[in-house]
Amino acid sequence: MLERPPEPELEPEPPAAPGLSLLERAAAERAQRQQELLARAIEAPVPEAAPAAGSAAAPAAPAAAADEAAPQLGAFDDTFTWSAEVLAAQGRQLDDISLEEIDWLGRLRRGMEKTRQGFVTQLLDSLGDDPLSPEVLDELETLLLRADVGVQATDQVLEALRERMNREVVDPTEGIRFLKEQLQGLLEAPIRASGATLLAPERGRLNVWLMVGVNGVGKTTTLGKLANLAIRSGYSCLIAAADTFRAAAVQQVQVWGERSGVPVISNPSANADPAAVVFDAIGAAKAKGTDLVLVDTAGRLQTKHNLMEELSKVRRIVDKLAPEAVVQSLLVLDASQGQNGLKQAMAFASAAGLTGVVLTKLDGSSRGGVALAVSSEAGLPIRFIGAGEGIRDLRPFNSFEFVEALLAR
Repeated sequence: MLERPPEPELEPEPPAAPGLSLLERAAAERAQRQQELLARAIEAPVPEAAPAAGSAAAPAAPAAAADEAAPQLGAFDDTFTWSAEVLAAQGRQLDDISLEEIDWLGRLRRGMEKTRQGFVTQLLDSLGDDPLSPEVLDELETLLLRADVGVQATDQVLEALRERMNREVVDPTEGIRFLKEQLQGLLEAPIRASGATLLAPERGRLNVWLMVGVNGVGKTTTLGKLANLAIRSGYSCLIAAADTFRAAAVQQVQVWGERSGVPVISNPSANADPAAVVFDAIGAAKAKGTDLVLVDTAGRLQTKHNLMEELSKVRRIVDKLAPEAVVQSLLVLDASQGQNGLKQAMAFASAAGLTGVVLTKLDGSSRGGVALAVSSEAGLPIRFIGAGEGIRDLRPFNSFEFVEALLAR
């Protein structure tokens, strides 16, 4: 049974460890059980034939089960060790680490494999054992652009490295450390500017999150995973199935709702008015005192003015019915689209009043560097990232963990 966390612990900016997931807290008994398992596991011998930690399972049949695909303790391999080291580097203690966090970091590292293969291997080959040189910076520039980091972010990183090299000799180890620091700084800048280290529903107020983006980026799937994350974290949640233009979209949302026991407000009529669906959802949420309303909007091209206007209409309905609500407009981007995803972010940012980005399908992309382009050029904070097909394969974004996964050896 999930237990709603106490009010004082739900501030959106935990001071000690930026990016820690208050959306990942489950029931107190289950958390304690996980910690005990982890403590025993660290003292235990390595199993000879244990399954890989966090191996993604195929989506199960619809079921109202927030614990679906719960993480299991896997092999104590390099990935497990790396995950523990990344958490420790953020000041985390053993009694504050769950199996879910270890499991997720393993998935993230494996998910970034395609990007890392085309980046880190060549970078290390270029560095060798000698201090950084202008030739190495030229090679680094090529690698960053190939990973879709973007021109602006690449120029900023290279300029910082050149300034450092002008002051002192920079050996390869220090070069990698300094590179990580620069990349993390780029990712953190828009997050700091937003005033919220972690995006989470505010207590005592209605929260409405609009999910926007073009067709095919995984928008509805992402919404379903967010709903599951909210329920597991002790929030009450409701889904508005406002994508009334795509065939079977409402049914897809209902399946996700059933998997996590989240009610869905919909209108099965053909070409139903999306704003009317949102109207009904806001009314239901206010009547029930719901914490979070997730709105699934129609996939649209950023160049289609009429569809963009429909999105604006939905936003006006929210503002009119619930002026006190905290509204977030989150753009879902497919990491494999690279620079095209950046163009979408730039266009949607001006037309849809975006407040953040959810980056999906990192596990199938060699262009994970687009996260840096989105942060530096679109100026948008990345709020969640997905690296897998399972219902738990979505987590709040942590810039430190992302950069460590990108540059893991």
